[in-house]
Amino acid sequence: MAKIIDGKLISSQIKDELKKEVSALKADGKNVTLAVIQVGNDPASTVYVGNKKKACAYIGIESQAYELPDTTSEEELLQLINRLNQDPHVNGILVQLPLPGQIHEANVIQAISPDKDVDGFHPVSVGRLCIGEKGFVSCTPAGIIQLLKRSEIEIAGKECVVIGRSNIVGKPMSMLLLRENGTVTITHSKTKDLKAVAKRADILIVAIGKPKMIDHEYVKDGAVVIDVGIHRNDDGKLCGDVDYEDVFPLCSAITPVPGGVGPMTIAMLMNNCVEAVR
Repeated sequence: MAKIIDGKLISSQIKDELKKEVSALKADGKNVTLAVIQVGNDPASTVYVGNKKKACAYIGIESQAYELPDTTSEEELLQLINRLNQDPHVNGILVQLPLPGQIHEANVIQAISPDKDVDGFHPVSVGRLCIGEKGFVSCTPAGIIQLLKRSEIEIAGKECVVIGRSNIVGKPMSMLLLRENGTVTITHSKTKDLKAVAKRADILIVAIGKPKMIDHEYVKDGAVVIDVGIHRNDDGKLCGDVDYEDVFPLCSAITPVPGGVGPMTIAMLMNNCVEAVR
């Protein structure tokens, strides 16, 4: 019987730990402040920003909200980021993606100081991860490592296969698994015989962006399956990149969608904010 990895429970534990730490920091005269910038009013982005604000409020992190119109120019946004970079009271800066077409995401990501880059997207943050230096790590991959560790799933020496090579999940995920002494294969849409490669995995991490693509033919008996995807099916229900019902009987452990990886992303963002003060 597969163990269901409860991301809601584990994220709550992390937030409670951070709440205590933030309280201790405040007693020591140190506040934690996150600046959140949203350009435009994309409905999904508004929900994400709202969830981040709630998490800040629960933990005791002060949040500064900057809600800019979708006509904001790149220059105006960069000026705001520069001002926040210089503000000693702001520990972390987060720009909610996606951005309107007139603004280049790469320019915005690179404008944020690496010391306040709580999303872990800046090239310096990525470079630090690659060479094993301390720095901010992209929140979803960091959350997955916590899911595995807190579920007492050994990574060292395991065959780990990552399906997906994005800068936000796939690439940093592979680096973190390497850091934990996993043996890592990165696969993608051009991988030959993907099913055979995936079926080697002791730990299979799926971030391919296609609803229910991964069925039992990709999963070996006893594998741990982590599903990063989130979609709405034809019935309006949430589902992941993994066909959960089809794969469940084979797994030793699996994350559900929703309630698996998703809650961990915000928990690790909060952890990065506190890390900025640490």
